[in-house]
Amino acid sequence: QVQLVESGGGLVQAGGSLRLSCAASGRTFSTYTMGWYRQAPGKERESVAVLSGSGGSVYYADSVKGRFTISRDNGGNTVYLQMNSLKPEDTAIYYCNLNMIRVNYWGQGTQVTVSS
Repeated sequence: QVQLVESGGGLVQAGGSLRLSCAASGRTFSTYTMGWYRQAPGKERESVAVLSGSGGSVYYADSVKGRFTISRDNGGNTVYLQMNSLKPEDTAIYYCNLNMIRVNYWGQGTQVTVSS
């Protein structure tokens, strides 16, 4: 059974930093794409950063480029999102995603709140 467990959210002042972690269990996922998405109140879920299994392809939303960095551990089962220079508009529930092509898995979400 695939399970994604996120951690690292919280409350931070504008300009601060947070690091999100997502640990995938159930098997080895190093060849699959993993990423981070977020959903703010009243808005649709949007992609934030996505990293291919090989690490050769990275996507960042324009709104986070230069501030957020996605990375993966050597085993490939944990993905991180380093968030710097946080802004109030970054406030959202952040979800980890594992894309196994035929099926997508989602974490339970972790709340990130940035105060002005």
